Amino acid sequence: MKPTVILCIVMISLCLLLAACRKKPDASQTESAPDAASSAGKYPVNEKGEAVINDVAPAVSADDNACVFYEIFVGAFSDSDGDGIGDLRGIISRMDYLNDGKPDSGLSLGVEGLWLTPVFQSPSYHKYDVTDYYRIDGEFGSLEDLKELIALCHERGVKIILDLPLNHTATDNEWFLAFRAARAKEDPSDPYYDFYTCYPAGGKLPDERRFTALAGTDVVYECNFSEGMPELNFDSEAVRLALLDVAKYYLALGVDGFRFDAAKYPYLGENAANISFWTWYMAELRAVKPDVYAVAEVWDTDNVTDAYYAAVDCFNFTGAQAEGLITSAVKTGDISSYMTYLEEYLNTVQAKRRGALLHAFIANHDTDRAAGYLSLTNGQMQMAANLYLLGPGSPFIYYGEEIGMKGSRGSAHTDANRRLAMLWGDNDTVKDPVGSDYDASAQVNGTLASQLGTDSSLYMHYKRLLMIRRAFPAIARGSFVPLSLSYGCGGFIAGYEGESVCVLHNVLNTELKLKLSDLSAEFRFSQIGAVIGADSTAYARIEGEELILSPQTSAVLQPGK
Repeated sequence: MKPTVILCIVMISLCLLLAACRKKPDASQTESAPDAASSAGKYPVNEKGEAVINDVAPAVSADDNACVFYEIFVGAFSDSDGDGIGDLRGIISRMDYLNDGKPDSGLSLGVEGLWLTPVFQSPSYHKYDVTDYYRIDGEFGSLEDLKELIALCHERGVKIILDLPLNHTATDNEWFLAFRAARAKEDPSDPYYDFYTCYPAGGKLPDERRFTALAGTDVVYECNFSEGMPELNFDSEAVRLALLDVAKYYLALGVDGFRFDAAKYPYLGENAANISFWTWYMAELRAVKPDVYAVAEVWDTDNVTDAYYAAVDCFNFTGAQAEGLITSAVKTGDISSYMTYLEEYLNTVQAKRRGALLHAFIANHDTDRAAGYLSLTNGQMQMAANLYLLGPGSPFIYYGEEIGMKGSRGSAHTDANRRLAMLWGDNDTVKDPVGSDYDASAQVNGTLASQLGTDSSLYMHYKRLLMIRRAFPAIARGSFVPLSLSYGCGGFIAGYEGESVCVLHNVLNTELKLKLSDLSAEFRFSQIGAVIGADSTAYARIEGEELILSPQTSAVLQPGK
C-alpha cells in the first residue's frame, strides 16, 4: 500500500483503485575543437560507420532522467505583461499549475521536467532562427527571469531543458554578418570566412540541399529551412567550439540539459558525419555534467535514429502522430504488437549506449495536435495517454494536450496553428501566434478552468496518470518484459530495486477476463495497485484466479502477499 497515493485520492477524489516521485565568449576565439575527421578517429565506429562510445563516454543514469517532461511553446503559453505574447514570467506564474513542489498535495499536474522552445534573441515568433545565443529575446523577458525560473524548478525537483537550434542561425546573427563581410572581402584569413556552409555560385551543389546567393559575393550559402536560416559549417573548428561554449554557458547557468533541434541537419544526408559530431559534442558536455539530459530531434525511421543513440537519445517518432504506433494500437486494439516493439526498441538503443532512454510522445509543436485525430469522447485520447505515460523512459506532454486542445496545419505556412495560445479560461492575455488562422470554434474540449473542477475531465485523467507513474517507479525505470495477451489487451512486467509491477491496458469497448497465471510464471500478480480508465466507471477486480478489467481501462498489478 502506498500512503502518498492514498492521500492523493482523498485530496482530488481520484477515480483510482489503490491497494497500498559565462560570460559570453569572444566570437574571435580560436582555440581548436575537433573537426569531423578527428571526432571520427577519437571514437570507435562499427562496420556501418556508427560511433560506439560505451567505453568512452560516462554512463548516464536512466534513474536520474526517466521523468515526465512538459513541452512549452513559450510565446503561446502564458503572458505576464499584457502584450499577448507568452513569456518566462508567465511560466513562473504557472509553476503551481505545473508542479507545486508538493508531491502529496494533488493540486498540480505533477510534471517532472520542462522543455522550453527557444528563448534566445530571434526575429521570428518561433525563435528557431537565433540572432544571439547569449541574449534572451526581449519578448520573453530577461536572463534574470530565466535564472529565476531555473531556481524555482530546482526548488521543486523539476528539471528544465532548453531547445537549442545549433545547425543554423538567423541572417542578422553577428556570426553571419561577419561571415558575409569576410566573403565580400575575399579574406580567407578572417576567422568567420568559413563559419557557414557555402559553394561557388554556378558550380555543382550537393543534392537535396537548398542554397541561395550571398549578396555582394560570388558564393551561395546553404539554407535548408529558409533563406533566413543559413547553415553553419560544422567542418570549422571555430564553429564547433562556439556552439560548445553556448551549451556550457547555459549548463553553468543551471539548466539540466537540452533538446537539440534538427539534429540530422549539420551534415544533411550524411548521418555518419552527424553522429561523429554529436558523439564529440555530447562527450564534451558529459565531461562537464555527467547526468546532462539530452534528447535530439532526428525525424526519421528507427533504423536511422537508432544509430544516433550511440551519441545522444532521440525522440521516438515511430510511436507519435496520427499514423504512429500509439494511435494505431489504440484504434486497432493491437497492444501486444506495440509492447513487443518497445522491447525491441529498448534493447537496440541500450545496446548502443548505457543509460539510453525511450522518449515517447504523441504530438509536439511541429505536428498536428493529438486531440484532432484521437477522439476524447470515445476514450481514444485517454487510452493513448495511458499507453505512453504508463511506460518506460522519459515521455513528453505537449502543453494543452492535457486539456484536449486542437490545432492542425492547413498549409505549409500555417505551423502556427499547431502552437496556439494555451486555453487557460481565466484572465491570461496570451494570444495565438502570428500566422495562425485556426478556427476557434473547433476548440470543443474546453479550457483548463472548465476542467479543473470536473472529476471526469481529461486534465484530471492526466494528473492521475502522473500520480500513478510516480507511485510505481518500476514503470519508468525498471526492466521491460512485454506480455503476449488476447487481442485488445497488452502490457508489460517491470522490475526495479526489488519492486515488480505488471501494467495492463484494455483498449476495447468490452470487458476482458484474464487468467492470473497467464501474466507471469515467476510472480503471482494478484494485488491491484492502481486503475485508470477512460471514464469514472473504470474497474479492475480479481475473482479467484481471474482478473476482470473494464472497457478502456489500464491497471497496475503487484505480486500478492
